[in-house]
Amino acid sequence: MKERVFITGASGFIGYHLVQAALEAGLEVHAAVRPSSNLALLTRLKSAYSDLAFVNTDFSSKNNLLALLKSGNYNYIIHGAGLTRAKTPSAYNLVNADYTLSLAEAAMASGIPLKRFVFLSSLAAIGPRAYDEKQPITESSSPAPVTDYGRSKLLAEQYLEKLTGLPLTIIRPTAVYGPGEKDLFVLFKTLNSGLDAYIGSKPQRLSFVYVQDLVDATLAALKEPGSQTKVYNISDGKAYDRYALADCFKAWSGKKAFRMHLPVALIRMIAGVLDLAYSSSSATPVLNKEKLNELTAPNWICSIDAARSNLNYQPRYDLAAGMAETLAWYKENRWL
Repeated sequence: MKERVFITGASGFIGYHLVQAALEAGLEVHAAVRPSSNLALLTRLKSAYSDLAFVNTDFSSKNNLLALLKSGNYNYIIHGAGLTRAKTPSAYNLVNADYTLSLAEAAMASGIPLKRFVFLSSLAAIGPRAYDEKQPITESSSPAPVTDYGRSKLLAEQYLEKLTGLPLTIIRPTAVYGPGEKDLFVLFKTLNSGLDAYIGSKPQRLSFVYVQDLVDATLAALKEPGSQTKVYNISDGKAYDRYALADCFKAWSGKKAFRMHLPVALIRMIAGVLDLAYSSSSATPVLNKEKLNELTAPNWICSIDAARSNLNYQPRYDLAAGMAETLAWYKENRWL
């Protein structure tokens, strides 16, 4: 009998790739979805794999979560659902921290044969470092998140780590890119139009991870033995300057783009105007004052030594290789 995994956030960018990889690895996958979820890509997978089921999930109801988990009798849970944009700290905390705690508590109370609970956190939970910091961010670095999003992910980690007996692995990816990603795609679309724009002129040290490498690390974490809590930072193991993404795009496309540096004060003012314009909307702008704290941070370099040692994590893609596949997908699907 195949082992069964419950994957939340399944209709999202990372979630879709996790579902596909889990199916290819021979797992039976139950994908957590909501009535509002876009299931177009997952439906294509379902037509190819009989071991994929959709599960309507209400994270606001602990009783419903408990019944769902008992019914599923899951061996593994990968919790990737969460908010990346919200208007208030309380909104972030409700979805990213409180709902995460509810799911974990339900898993422990359900009596299911749970071998591993993998929580997809973020390097934003630890926060960036000074540009000239010699040591990369490690799993034991003191947390200093610079956004409400990062603080909500840190709060979720703290909640989970207090649950005695939960077989927990926390994965903290850096900036994730790959086929179907929408936030960084805005940058590629701008480059495609001939503009290579930056916020401010100060140097930055950045890290990235191709989505397939993140998926590999996440699935490897399912097989960790015992019930001890493990934490892993995930990137491709390299350091990049702030122009690396644009340089990869130009090398791939053969296009030229005009490079310009916009004053931070100007962009902060624009972000404030956008925040105000969206104040009565349920949507949140891609550029906002909160996000600027991450976009202008000087140093996101992290160590992946722990993942290399314990998960046998060996990134297969550096930025050039990952970007080549990503941009080819955008072109094939007529995004570019």
